Amino acid sequence: MAADSSVTGSPGNEKAIREQVLAMIPQQRPFRFIDQILAISDSNITAAYRFREDEYFYAGHFPGNPITPGVILIEAMAQAGVVALGIGILLSQGVAAEQIKQMTTLFAYAETVEFSGTVRPGENVIIRGEKVYFRRGNIKTNASIVREDGQSVCSGVLAGTGVKLDA
Repeated sequence: MAADSSVTGSPGNEKAIREQVLAMIPQQRPFRFIDQILAISDSNITAAYRFREDEYFYAGHFPGNPITPGVILIEAMAQAGVVALGIGILLSQGVAAEQIKQMTTLFAYAETVEFSGTVRPGENVIIRGEKVYFRRGNIKTNASIVREDGQSVCSGVLAGTGVKLDA
């Protein structure tokens, strides 16, 4: 499959595959930071999330002036750029969904993470991931978060490793 080809191989299945990948992400509310996968290929992903006003972490970060913690922004980049993209790549390689569900992706690495903006309660963000490599169950990506207007919030190089869940 070409590096920029769709995970699905056909436009008719694209929405179903985006929904399938989203459903297979193991993180759930209140710790899932992807509402929608907007696009996915075997080398890229674009996802969206709205940071709700009632997110549990805003009460203490910072009272009266809530800002999304940087570690949460890194987690959002990892969920889209490492976990969801990894699932999409495995599906594009013909790995059965049931086999993928027997695994989880552990966050393994963050490098050169830079923050250039803040995210406030109620803001929508776009999360992007671009594959650097995917081999032997490991994925490394260039990930970023931007506001809907394209203004950069943060970016970094992230990696994860797929591990089989204990039976």
